[in-house]
Amino acid sequence: MGSDLRIGFGYDVHRLVAGRRLVLGGLEIPSDIGLLGHSDADVLLHAITDAVLGALAMGDIGALYPDTDAAWKDADSGMLLAGVVERIAGDGWTVGNVDATVVLEKPKLRPHIDAMRARIAEILEVDRGQVSVKATTSEQMGFVGTREGAAAYAVCTVIRG
Repeated sequence: MGSDLRIGFGYDVHRLVAGRRLVLGGLEIPSDIGLLGHSDADVLLHAITDAVLGALAMGDIGALYPDTDAAWKDADSGMLLAGVVERIAGDGWTVGNVDATVVLEKPKLRPHIDAMRARIAEILEVDRGQVSVKATTSEQMGFVGTREGAAAYAVCTVIRG
C-alpha cells in the first residue's frame, strides 16, 4: 500500500556557452552567456521536473523528453514541466511544495528570484508560497566557479488527491 505523500529529488547541470540565452525558472535572464542543451536548457526547471518525476518513480526528464528526439529541440522547459504536472494530475497527484537551489557564479539571480517563484508556481498550478527558489555560487571552485556551467538541485513533495 502506497503513501499519500511522496518526496522527490532532482539535479541537473548544463554547460555555459556564448551565443545562447540564459533561461532559468522559466525566465530569460540578461547574461553574456547562456546554458547549452537540446531544449532551452533551463537547469532549474529540469531539476524540478526530475524531482516531481522521482517522487512518483516515473523516471527522469531524459526518458520522457529524450535529446535524441527532434520534437524537443529548443523546447520550452516550462512546457515540459507542465506536461509532467498534467500527467501526475491524471493519476490523482498534485505538487505539495518545491524547494530548489541554483548554483551559478554570475549573473546575480536575487533580482529575479520572486519572478521565478511566480512562474514556477504558475506552471505547477500551486500558490507561490509553495515554491522556494534560492541561488548561490560555488565560491569560484569547480565547473560552476570557473563559469563553465551551472547546476540546480530540487526537492518536492507530491500529494494524492
